[in-house]
Amino acid sequence: MDEIVKNLNVFLSDLAVFYRKLQNYHWNIKGKHFFVLHGKLEEYYDKINEQIDEIAEHILMLGYEPLGTMKDYLEKTTIEEAKNEKVCDKVVFENLVEDYTILLQKANKIKRLSDESNSYATSSMIDSFISEYHKILWMLKQSTNEN
Repeated sequence: MDEIVKNLNVFLSDLAVFYRKLQNYHWNIKGKHFFVLHGKLEEYYDKINEQIDEIAEHILMLGYEPLGTMKDYLEKTTIEEAKNEKVCDKVVFENLVEDYTILLQKANKIKRLSDESNSYATSSMIDSFISEYHKILWMLKQSTNEN
């Protein structure tokens, strides 16, 4: 169980940093797709915020402590923070694909570890994350596909 919780805390860290990144992009997006992306980014960060709470509460239900400080998150995350500057839609799309791919990989690892350890509550919970990330990645890639 310790390995699962370790991975859940890394995942929690990634989600927390990604949440801030999405908000940063929401505030700083520029370009011809501003109106669409401004709203979509808000939708994304609202959902990520729900996932942060779900993961943290799940860690508590398992009898462990979730990480809770930005210092902890920044030490564990593999998601790169956004800079405090205006950003164009192309950069946002590229980073969203990269970051959602990282989240999907982390979710898949947690799923595998959970199944191997018969931690079915964790395995079941992570299924919705995997499904959602697959759909978001498909949609993002369709949005940037010029063919």
